[in-house]
Amino acid sequence: MSEPQDRRVDRRAFLARTAALGVAGTVALPPIAEAAPVAVSGPADVEVQPRPEAMADPTELTIAEAATLIRSGRLRPETLLRAYLDRIRAFDGIYQAFNTVRPEGSATASRGPLRGIVLAIKDNYFTAGLPTTANSFLYADFVPPYDATAVARLKTAGAVVLGKTQMGPLATTRATTPDGRVTTVSAWAPDRPEIDPGGSSTGTATAVAARMATSGTGTQTGGSITSPCNAQNLTGLKPTMGRVSLHGIIPLSYTRDHPGPLARDALDAAIMLSAMAGPDPHDPRTQGLPRVPDLITAAKPVRQGRRVRLRWPTRIGVIPGYLSGSSPTAQARAAFLDTLAGVPGVTLVDVPLPDEWALLTGGAFNNVRLPERAEAFAPQLTADLRGFGVSVLGWLQGAVFGAQEYLVGQRAKVVLTDRVLTDLFARCDVVVQTSPLPFDIIGLPELALPIGFTPEGLPIGTILGGLPFAEDRLLSIAAAYQALTTWHRRRPADPVVGAAVAARPRLTALDVLETMQ
Repeated sequence: MSEPQDRRVDRRAFLARTAALGVAGTVALPPIAEAAPVAVSGPADVEVQPRPEAMADPTELTIAEAATLIRSGRLRPETLLRAYLDRIRAFDGIYQAFNTVRPEGSATASRGPLRGIVLAIKDNYFTAGLPTTANSFLYADFVPPYDATAVARLKTAGAVVLGKTQMGPLATTRATTPDGRVTTVSAWAPDRPEIDPGGSSTGTATAVAARMATSGTGTQTGGSITSPCNAQNLTGLKPTMGRVSLHGIIPLSYTRDHPGPLARDALDAAIMLSAMAGPDPHDPRTQGLPRVPDLITAAKPVRQGRRVRLRWPTRIGVIPGYLSGSSPTAQARAAFLDTLAGVPGVTLVDVPLPDEWALLTGGAFNNVRLPERAEAFAPQLTADLRGFGVSVLGWLQGAVFGAQEYLVGQRAKVVLTDRVLTDLFARCDVVVQTSPLPFDIIGLPELALPIGFTPEGLPIGTILGGLPFAEDRLLSIAAAYQALTTWHRRRPADPVVGAAVAARPRLTALDVLETMQ
């Protein structure tokens, strides 16, 4: 396999595109050139040897395992669909992961590499003939006439849309009703609704973690893929801005929304992204980008006898504070780095943060995202504020945001992007992160993966960040790590049906304002 894509991308062109995105709107954006072309790769027919423990229960199968069995005739798509529907009937009254379930969905209608794979779709993706509410009053009765581009591509590859999942209202916080009542709980703590299951792609994360779907889709503006994956022991991939079309997805921020997969391991995330990614004439953010590389090969571990090595030599940067303290998270991070340090091809390097990091990534400049959400909903803001429910304060803030503040914030974003590309990545190829910021702000790719558990049995995850279009390199690191560990194989116990259910809290508008993307 050739060198990773991040080494072929013109970083200055990415910087120019970032600058243009904040003011260009829906017009054409500057293209990003590659030093050498790479082959286009859609979701390939992946062949793996299913694990013995997964053969007894089809809901335990990964995408790669289930697809292998379906193609060989050892598993019928109808059997897989029925197994997931059985779990939904048994347990989703407790988890509350789904808004809508479509049991009549055909598991055999489409052929393709994802034939029969059962997916949970976040409820801000358009799904033809199926309600799309975004858990909001504004879309309570909305039934789209067509599929979002990402959904259409998954279905073309043969996937089955099982249902739509709960989310934070208009993608702002953990999953709640439009008026703030908590709905979805963590698959790892179903009897403890106070435990944050991650948001806003909460329902998808719980559905996949609780084995009610093989994989699913989410969106991320401020941690909404990485956060629920870290909270629920999943592998999630937020791609580079523009890698996946946003056409047919209810918007939150034009310059920061990123669709992506929530999956059980790196290979499944690669299969999902390979199906979802690519240019779309309906979304200018996807135009003029480097072609999608072979993500699936990148997500397979490279073995030399009994050893696992990294596919490409990679310097992994460790930022200040990543190992601070003695908490279970700090201990898990230290063990994670120790494991990576033993992989041939990995070099760990300490990297300082660029100048004025706290200022450039802080709330003052980060708030330039708010006018973008207000602009998209201007008619609704002037008609009836009650339609925004518990999320209303973020839209009000955006509506009164000053033009001068917005321009200064956009310029600060360009400065931040330049310093990340030229200073932070001067010493490394990938960086470990303590939060999704600022990579969400500037559109760089991130991958979340499990690295351990707390003493009380809750998952611990971490985030890797990369250069523009470095999804292949991020996947290669996750693949090597997951070949050496088993954290990602652990599954939560089923909830006790009929047990007393704890009262679920209600978030106020101020609660949402403090935690929203």
